[in-house]
Amino acid sequence: MKSTHAWVGAIFGATILISGLTGCSQMDGKNAVKVKSQHGASYENSSNTITQLATNTNKQEPITFVLVHGAWADASFWDNAAAELRKQGHTVHAPEYAGHGSLYNPAVKHEDIVKSIVDYITSKKLTNIALVGHSFGGTVIQKVAEQVPDRINRLVFFDAFVPLDGQSLSDQLPTELQKVFGQLAQQSGNGTIKLPFAVFRDGFVNTASESIAKSIYNKAKPEPGAPLVQKLDLKKFYSLNIPKSYLFLTSDIVTPQGDKYGFHPAQSSHLGQFRLILGEGDHMTTAFEQPGYLAQKLYEAARK
Repeated sequence: MKSTHAWVGAIFGATILISGLTGCSQMDGKNAVKVKSQHGASYENSSNTITQLATNTNKQEPITFVLVHGAWADASFWDNAAAELRKQGHTVHAPEYAGHGSLYNPAVKHEDIVKSIVDYITSKKLTNIALVGHSFGGTVIQKVAEQVPDRINRLVFFDAFVPLDGQSLSDQLPTELQKVFGQLAQQSGNGTIKLPFAVFRDGFVNTASESIAKSIYNKAKPEPGAPLVQKLDLKKFYSLNIPKSYLFLTSDIVTPQGDKYGFHPAQSSHLGQFRLILGEGDHMTTAFEQPGYLAQKLYEAARK
């Protein structure tokens, strides 16, 4: 609870599995790799063969990514990581959604945001996609998945909120933070929430330098508050059998870490069976300062 009090106080003051990936088995007690074939086992020089196998398995299989940003951000959040993914041969879409970026509207509703992403996917005729949701974007991809499940190969929740049926994003936060966000929305006069820099710096960009933290903060428009408190009907989502991954950066303290409120395991555990990818970084800084690293982690989460 110390993290919660800090927030409120600030506001108010590898191993390669050769057999599975390549069709080869382990070394039958010999200094070589046995390659399976219809003619039986054959042996090759181990150093050359293992080097070749490692090179092949390190090649990234092309994926079509659809990247959904979170609150206090817009689609440009993904620019650097998207460029890195494209260098690796992936197709990347980072659509803007209602109420944000050039579509800024304090009165936006959660369903408007979801419609933006669904319309983008269907209008572009995208299929076999890895749908990635960051932070608030986790609630968005939950609802998008309900509408276009057959177009999605895998859902990737990146330090994301994963409400249960009938819950909102706000329900995932400690009571003290819910009250603070409500007060900020009321004080704004239009239902938006502008975080004080001290809160943004400690929670969202805690690993960044002061200059980088201020640069990211100055780009963040006040967040429309209504979608954060909307209760979501997620019965259909929790009936879907789409494969899921959770990418957790271990220095992310937007929510107090731990079993009750932390992104992992509190939010990730709502997914049931999922692939867990761990990395180092905070909520936003990594996307701006280490896009290559983030791109690699996104690939690990999204791969087949």
